[in-house]
Amino acid sequence: MKIALVSSLADPGGCTIHGSLLSLLATPHEPYSLERHQLSHHRVRERLIYQDHLDRDLDADLIIFLSRHSSVNPVPVLTVHVTGNISSAEFGGQERSLAPAAPEWMHAVLRELSGNAPPGFRVAYEVTHHGPSELATPSLFAEVGSSEKEWRDSAAGMAVARSVLSADPADCIPLIGFGGTHYAARQTHIALNTRGAFGHIAHTREVSSLDAGMIDQMREKTRAVAAYIDRKAIPGRDLARLEDLLAERRVKILSEGELMHIGDLSWETYMRVLSLAEQIVPGCRVTLHGQSPGGEPVRIDLDPVLLEEAWRLNQKGFLAGLDTLPLVRLSTQKRPVWPSFITIGENSGNVLHDLISLCVNIIRRGEITFVAGDHLTICRRRFDPDRARDLGIPPGPLYGQLMNGCPVRIGDREITPEMVQTRSEKRIHIPGLEKFL
Repeated sequence: MKIALVSSLADPGGCTIHGSLLSLLATPHEPYSLERHQLSHHRVRERLIYQDHLDRDLDADLIIFLSRHSSVNPVPVLTVHVTGNISSAEFGGQERSLAPAAPEWMHAVLRELSGNAPPGFRVAYEVTHHGPSELATPSLFAEVGSSEKEWRDSAAGMAVARSVLSADPADCIPLIGFGGTHYAARQTHIALNTRGAFGHIAHTREVSSLDAGMIDQMREKTRAVAAYIDRKAIPGRDLARLEDLLAERRVKILSEGELMHIGDLSWETYMRVLSLAEQIVPGCRVTLHGQSPGGEPVRIDLDPVLLEEAWRLNQKGFLAGLDTLPLVRLSTQKRPVWPSFITIGENSGNVLHDLISLCVNIIRRGEITFVAGDHLTICRRRFDPDRARDLGIPPGPLYGQLMNGCPVRIGDREITPEMVQTRSEKRIHIPGLEKFL
């Protein structure tokens, strides 16, 4: 891959990063990840934000701009972002025009910045907000900010240089983002903790101006497979309109929780999981629990009565148990867990075994049970107020004592809890029950 490293002679921050980068390369070292590629260094005289069509003169597959970041409220920060203008063009480029993004590279650089940032510096994505916009080659800005002090800070420049040289993109989920402030806090948090890799991000104030054309451009220039919305940062009316726009364009919206749960699962496998889930329970929500290997999604079915009893007894324990299993839970608004699950790969039999064991153990810990062959029988005793009244016990505190297992006295008679209880049994047929005990 041919990578062009571009800085401006008019940019003190870019000059600091460029000098640090040359120093690192000139010092004896183990090869940096970036050195596996063909690198070229370019210096321009004008500001980088005005470098539309720069790539016409570069033989590159990726451009990394080394730059300063300035702010009206300066804070020490190291940032990464792609360029373009979602609405007006106040700082270079053309209005409503976006440059091609390199989300996997931005993700890699951001993560390196997080590990290399000097004390007192934060790291962040920036939203899409300045030129150049007229490029055909994917690019990103790696910046140091936000004032003259930080631009000339050798430690900060070295941190950015080292992060760029060490960046090694992994398998990511390319996303477009909506909502938040200039430093895109939620998108930054997601990228640092998941495979979610953002390209173009629209500031909250830009959301009301979005239309179908800009949504398409954000998606195409990012090569995004889905979108993330910082819902708390967007007013309700704008949020509803944005969701309608994305739905019309068939852009899938992923929550932070979904991105966390996808883990190492490939995007293609995840989409097959969603397709199978829609066939099983149309309109359902999917929740990934334990990490799943690659492979083909498979449906597994649990006895509904077994599931109902385990869920009724210990919902928290049941969900914690699911987190140890490589499976997907299906749910709807009225039903938090369906008896059909999805697992991946060739271990569906083992997963179903562990799922049944989880339910059986929850039931046996919470109820009086006995086993006969392939049947698990649940024995329940319940306080019967009719029997209590027949024995002359008035409603009130004595009922509570009996329900708590304590005998009571009525005149010269002792009434035991067993005398005011009804007994019921529920039998659940579990083939091969003995192996689940």
